[in-house]
Amino acid sequence: MADALTAPEFPMPRAARCPFDPPPALKELQEQAPLTKVRLWDGSEPWLVTRYAEQRALLGDPRVSADTDTPGYPTKASPGAGDGKLSFIMMDDPEHARLRRMVTAPFAVKRVEALRPAVQRIVDGLVDDLLAGPRPADLVEEFALPLPSLVICELLGVPYDDHALFQSRTKTMVHRDATPEQRGQASREIAGYLAGVVGERIAAPKDDLLSVIAGQVSAGEIDHREATEMALLLLIAGHETTANMIALGTAALLEHPDQLALLRESDDPKRVAAAVEELLRYLHITHLGRRRAVTEDIEIGGRTIRAGEGVILANEIANRDPAVFTDPDRLDLTRDARRHVAFGFGVHQCLGQPLARMELQVVYGTLYRRIPTLRLARPLDEVRFKEDAFIYGVHELPVTW
Repeated sequence: MADALTAPEFPMPRAARCPFDPPPALKELQEQAPLTKVRLWDGSEPWLVTRYAEQRALLGDPRVSADTDTPGYPTKASPGAGDGKLSFIMMDDPEHARLRRMVTAPFAVKRVEALRPAVQRIVDGLVDDLLAGPRPADLVEEFALPLPSLVICELLGVPYDDHALFQSRTKTMVHRDATPEQRGQASREIAGYLAGVVGERIAAPKDDLLSVIAGQVSAGEIDHREATEMALLLLIAGHETTANMIALGTAALLEHPDQLALLRESDDPKRVAAAVEELLRYLHITHLGRRRAVTEDIEIGGRTIRAGEGVILANEIANRDPAVFTDPDRLDLTRDARRHVAFGFGVHQCLGQPLARMELQVVYGTLYRRIPTLRLARPLDEVRFKEDAFIYGVHELPVTW
């Protein structure tokens, strides 16, 4: 058990040549105990939660706060990271619930399913372009980034002609080594653009999500600033995360040809959906932990978390908990992995998860059947993984066929 003198540093490095697995130190801590103290870059020592049961319990506990202003909230992930709140995901109820309800309807399962044909057309068009272009191709630039940009821009009502602005600015915003000035400038540029579009929708509503948000401004339920913050959250959450999961999932499948064959040779929607859940469990793009602060003493896992202490919930290692998933370090697309916590748990679980699931189902159910000979164009150990970013993935993924 780590103590104040020996608390290991967090985040921890991944093992060389094991880019799809959590850091070995996380596995060791999980085997020792469900909670242990870790040391962050500034010397603070929050609790790290590594086991599935304790993570679910804490994520569902109202005494655990997502508000960055709560005393004890774990410090920003690095000296260069920003401290600002990203709309309602860094708030507690009732304000969190009030704002979240305003944008829940467009992400309901039935509404998302109605978008599936449009997403299928987008995926097919991008595959057509990929096949018609040069080889090798960068799957990130040519496919993984454009797809969620097209989808979320269509959902929000943001012209796709402006997608380059969003891709470049969000890349800066989530890069761990970006300076506060660079990150702030990128955020201001996107926010300024979105504020203008919200203003246009207040004056002339359309059938899109930004008009829904603008309608809340017109009704006096939120102000223009809150509307802009909400739009920024939805844009980033729907763009950078899904893009990284597409590319990272493809890299993992290409390294597991037996599992890729199961997906490539089946057009069964249930099998494709199960594969998506297993890939979400096996891989994890939010690799710096979900951060919270405790407002009252909590007894859990044989420890007492005191009011005013911070907790970091490392979801990637909870998804490898052998108490929940048999042989958890094995990628098995036939596994029932629906209990994973890739989207979190409790009131703060990811609002956009129905959309993310649907996009990944279309991608994983289409790309490898359309390009059955898809393969890496360079060895995996030459691929640059995003150890330096808040959202894990690959910087580029050269592929050929």
